[in-house]
Amino acid sequence: MLNNRTAIVSPNSRLGKNVTIGDFTIVYDNVVLGDDVRVESHCILGYPTPLASGKPLVIGNAAHIRSHSIFYEGSKFGNGLRTGHHVTVRENVDAGTGLQLGTLTDLQGDTKLGDYVRTHSNVHLGKRTNIGNFVWLFPYTVLTNDPHPPSNLLIGVTVEDYAVIATMSCVLPGVRIGARSLVGAHSLVTKDVEPDTVVVGVPAKRLCTTSEIKMKDGTGEPAYPWMRHFQGVYPENVLQEWRAKFGRR
Repeated sequence: MLNNRTAIVSPNSRLGKNVTIGDFTIVYDNVVLGDDVRVESHCILGYPTPLASGKPLVIGNAAHIRSHSIFYEGSKFGNGLRTGHHVTVRENVDAGTGLQLGTLTDLQGDTKLGDYVRTHSNVHLGKRTNIGNFVWLFPYTVLTNDPHPPSNLLIGVTVEDYAVIATMSCVLPGVRIGARSLVGAHSLVTKDVEPDTVVVGVPAKRLCTTSEIKMKDGTGEPAYPWMRHFQGVYPENVLQEWRAKFGRR
């Protein structure tokens, strides 16, 4: 299971079949890794914290965790987790299948993520964030949670299924981003976004429905729902469901 002599792996951790652990990585006691997990160098898995209430760090099958990432104990991830480098994940994160976390992504804990969520680099998710399925969060997106900083009142952001938040956008505490909506780049979202709606600006305001956005490939066809034309990174069973539900370009 180990491919080096410099990693420190607790004998109390539970590792599945065909697990590889990189140089100088530390795996603490309270860790469960599935089969075919690859952990690169200088990672920390299961960092102890009383905020986890004794729950283990559980990482499903076929995960790939890149170098210098740290995962606290108390979080659970479905199969197919992928990370960039220098990712930080605090306690009590509950994530579904196929999560991808870009380099320098920061999950502050007490967060729920559905299946096939994608974050690009430098994304920050505050505590009590709730994210649905097939959500895209582009670079430098920030989901906040403190309405009166600094305070002990935390109200998380909710992002519904298939929503997209473009680069360098910030969403304020308690805001709900509706299903299949689009938040334009550099937006400050201060109030709820209706489903199938595009919002842009500071503060973000409604621009149009997503169906009014056209592809810039010369076809003039609607760009949304994006599931009609962007399908290369999902398993076939998901694509078949989308073809039946949304059609295909």
